[in-house]
Amino acid sequence: MTTVTAAEAAYVVAALLFILSLAGLSQHRTSRSGVVWGIAGMVIALAATVGLASRSITATGLVLIAVATAVGAGIGLWRARVVEMTGMPELIAIMHSLVGLAATFVGWNGYLDVDAGSDGGEKLSGSLLGIHHAEVFIGVFIGAVTFTGSVVAYLKLSARIKSNPLTLPGKHILNVGALVAFVVLTVAFVARPNIGLLIAVTVIALALGAHLVASIGGGDMPVVVSMLNSYSGWAAAASGFLLANNLLIVTGALVGSSGAYLSYIMCKAMNRSFISVIAGGFGTPAAAADDGEQGEHREINAEETAELLRDASSVIITPGYGMAVAQAQYPVAELARKLRERGVEVRFGIHPVAGRLPGHMNVLLAEANVPYDVVLEMDEINDDFAATSVVLVIGANDTVNPAATDNPASPIAGMPVLHVWEAANVVVFKRSMAAGYAGVQNPLFFRENTQMLFGDAKQRVEDILRGLDALDAPVPEMAGTSR
Repeated sequence: MTTVTAAEAAYVVAALLFILSLAGLSQHRTSRSGVVWGIAGMVIALAATVGLASRSITATGLVLIAVATAVGAGIGLWRARVVEMTGMPELIAIMHSLVGLAATFVGWNGYLDVDAGSDGGEKLSGSLLGIHHAEVFIGVFIGAVTFTGSVVAYLKLSARIKSNPLTLPGKHILNVGALVAFVVLTVAFVARPNIGLLIAVTVIALALGAHLVASIGGGDMPVVVSMLNSYSGWAAAASGFLLANNLLIVTGALVGSSGAYLSYIMCKAMNRSFISVIAGGFGTPAAAADDGEQGEHREINAEETAELLRDASSVIITPGYGMAVAQAQYPVAELARKLRERGVEVRFGIHPVAGRLPGHMNVLLAEANVPYDVVLEMDEINDDFAATSVVLVIGANDTVNPAATDNPASPIAGMPVLHVWEAANVVVFKRSMAAGYAGVQNPLFFRENTQMLFGDAKQRVEDILRGLDALDAPVPEMAGTSR
């Protein structure tokens, strides 16, 4: 078996493992095996690629490949070990940017190798040369858009820039104009390739990627992260065509299509237009965010919350990004366990975009060993709030905001939310009265059946646990009491 044939066979195996990985990651119970399949597929793919490259490069080249692999693996292992779950969204965003940057470099290399090489266009001829030029141009465009879009997403998710949408005058015209320019330049480049056109499309794509993501508000950022995942997949597929690498084409198509479908599902869950979000808010008028207080709020302490929970017959916990930041999932799981031992019905209500990534809260709760059968999606639990004694809103804000249903002028109007306000009592865990990530104040905080429990979520839940233990403790007999 030749090296090429062995490499192609290894690529088929790796592609199958990647498909198994996606299938495994689709369910909580099989997610760990899904990760293992993915790792195995990548190891096989890397080994096959290095083996294939060794046929045509020098020893120095092999050393450089080994060094690059070791450095990349070291950085990846280090980041994976130190990153918190709250930092996962921005880590994914910055990783997407690297994929986009790599695709851009591959596209430029494809042009320089064929058109600016010593043998000019002799490597390809006729229609194949035209196809190559189209691949180069499209690959550079997709890669550059992915690169800057992912960088801006990283800056927003890590709070290095504001999450509010950028509203430049005529922003939709700018986006459409950039796409029209891309089409025109592509035709011109295929007809007569030159480095000036390639520079022009690179600059346009870099600007378009940054503007598209900057124009999207914080409330839609989970969709943006998923969409950037799709972009990075298509960028990888474009690189696969340029490098004649079938595995890269298959893998890129898998990532691109699955990311796009996930983004579509999330848009449906949020009552958002799929085209509107990926086009930088195209067709969606920017509404002014109202972040001012809308009345008087009432406060509650941990001991009073413990008493409220002791007397409850049913409790629903709705976690959000604040729970992830406080790393409160373990005491929350312990609280749920104690309440269930008392005979209280305890369930978790998860919004599709709770946190900054799809499934963010599900992963945190699974990490804390919360049973899967008490973790319900929004559509499964929304009708049950009206018959619930107490709802604990732990670090959630925009996903429980009644303004989405009551205020047509709200920036999150029309977004399906958890109807927590229908419960008899609502306790909101929050550090302050500040607006949520979308920059919108929450009228829930000022309703008569809502009380605010301020402070770090993990500390407050631990205080409630101590309060429940104190309520269970036997009352000591008074001195002098007759026996």
